[in-house]
Amino acid sequence: MTQFRIQKTQPEQLEEVLTIYERARQFMAAHGNPRQWGTKNPPESRIRQDIAEGNSYVCMFGDEIAAVFYYRWGDDPTYGFIDGGAWLNGKPYGVVHRIASRGNVKGAGSFCVNWAFEQCGNVKIDTHRDNVVMQNMLKKNGFVFCGIIYLENGDERLAFQKG
Repeated sequence: MTQFRIQKTQPEQLEEVLTIYERARQFMAAHGNPRQWGTKNPPESRIRQDIAEGNSYVCMFGDEIAAVFYYRWGDDPTYGFIDGGAWLNGKPYGVVHRIASRGNVKGAGSFCVNWAFEQCGNVKIDTHRDNVVMQNMLKKNGFVFCGIIYLENGDERLAFQKG
């Protein structure tokens, strides 16, 4: 039986990763969330930077990329202020961003967030208010809604933590 495994994204996987993000944008728009990533986010330049910095990961299922995400250990500046709630704890944490699934293997997103939690035991993540699919996946995997954070451009996001 083939299992999921996580590995750092390699530069030669860029085109496939970009295709997964395009599919994710289409999925989000079709499921009531057209604004979170719009038609251009995350941009190719950001994904290239994530790969170069060693913070982009792929979730492999056999020889195929099932999902892609950003993971990094350390503070995220947008998590410094939380409105209408509080973080579960003030311990050091890892962050997950830009998670997207190819959509052909059930459980890939859950595997990614649980892998991140196994790396550090304390993970923060945020999502758009309209991204009900992501909110449900996070809750199913033990993440707790903590409040509202604001991106650098002022957009609000629902903040979750598992710690």
